[in-house]
Amino acid sequence: MSNRFVLAGTGSGVGKTTLTIGIMRALMDRGLRVQGFKCGPDYIDPSYHTAVTKRPSRNIDSWMLSHEIVQTIVSRASQDADVAIIEGVMGLYDGKSPLADTGSTAEISQLTNSAVILIVNAASMARSVAAIVKGFQVLNEDVHIAGVIANQLGSKSHFDIVKAAVEQECDVPVIGYLLKGAVPTLPSRHLGLVPAIERGELDDYFAELAQKIEETIDLDQLLAITKAEPLVATSAIFEKRHTEEVHLAVAKDVAFNFYYQENLELLEAAGAVLHYFSPLANEAVPAQAQGLYIGGGFPEEFAEQLAANTEANESIRAAIRSGLPTLAECGGFMYCTEAIVTRSGHRVPMLGIIPGQVVMQDKLAALGYREITGMAGNFLIGEAEQAKGHEFHYSTYDGHRETPAYFSKGRFRAQQEGYLHKNLVAGYTHFHFASNPQLIDNWLTACKEACR
Repeated sequence: MSNRFVLAGTGSGVGKTTLTIGIMRALMDRGLRVQGFKCGPDYIDPSYHTAVTKRPSRNIDSWMLSHEIVQTIVSRASQDADVAIIEGVMGLYDGKSPLADTGSTAEISQLTNSAVILIVNAASMARSVAAIVKGFQVLNEDVHIAGVIANQLGSKSHFDIVKAAVEQECDVPVIGYLLKGAVPTLPSRHLGLVPAIERGELDDYFAELAQKIEETIDLDQLLAITKAEPLVATSAIFEKRHTEEVHLAVAKDVAFNFYYQENLELLEAAGAVLHYFSPLANEAVPAQAQGLYIGGGFPEEFAEQLAANTEANESIRAAIRSGLPTLAECGGFMYCTEAIVTRSGHRVPMLGIIPGQVVMQDKLAALGYREITGMAGNFLIGEAEQAKGHEFHYSTYDGHRETPAYFSKGRFRAQQEGYLHKNLVAGYTHFHFASNPQLIDNWLTACKEACR
């Protein structure tokens, strides 16, 4: 029997990510193999997990994906791990609806049969912390809150008071705490974060964080209360199929690195051979490529360097214009336009495949889940086919919308989105292929036909 648990918060900003990566590193320092997961569609937190554990962290999302697929992702990735740690999103019960747990961390804990460790910001509170924990217990009594961690405390005696109150009133152990200012500040989630992770610049931060965690959180007790039976994989979508190989070029570097791990593995299961190349390093599209995938990332942070990489740019233009079925998501979409206009107003030329430009904004331009319906002529998601995805970007597209790629429905809007031209599908939405694996077959079939 191994360990599996959810680190959940009473809300955003209570320290979930700090505690998650600190506990991950502390357990690894004990010689344990740790597998990370992130509730929801976020790419940044899994980047931290991966940097600490040296294993790809997985997104699990009970709105984008079926319950069986969520369970299967956790089962597959945890098979050779000693500890599976699932970082929650927002507050424990925050999800798709204010009236149900759909899409929430609470639902993920139930689907994966995982104990919940609830993180509470206990600053300026004592017995009231027990009231908060009690409320989280009774809102859904089927959610197993196995322990509590108190954050932002003023002293060890403050912890003793909080611990006594919670354990008396809630009958759940308070397994540790962090003092206000005791841990190093989590580096900003600025767009330069991923390059810093890639360069190993955060390794000392991870080590110091783990040391602080060990001092005030009882990891032995954490492991004792989070024993879990292995989950059973119930979906077969990741099983390898015997099919004709298709060579797919995937742009991957610090400018383009937002890919759901399961998307890549679904492609491989369906027969794709993935060839990674770096536009930022001025690498050309691999010669054997029959299709092209340019994922999300932060091309605006590297716009000048990308603009100067003539070999990479010419090869991508040639590949798209020759008809290679291409998916360009978010950062990839931005890269394919005529230019990126920076926040300072500087216009930097990009590939020029898509008419128009993207303009960086100071505030978030779009955030949220998307229900996608395909349109005629779209090789990836055909007319009336549906899939789910997510948008998160600080830019707006200023260009022609005569050839949208799909119909996008979010909480506050429903409209045609993206850009479609021959075998190019581009737009701000990040697709999760596990929401509709037919997209994989559509894409690889298009690749085979285009190269005949």
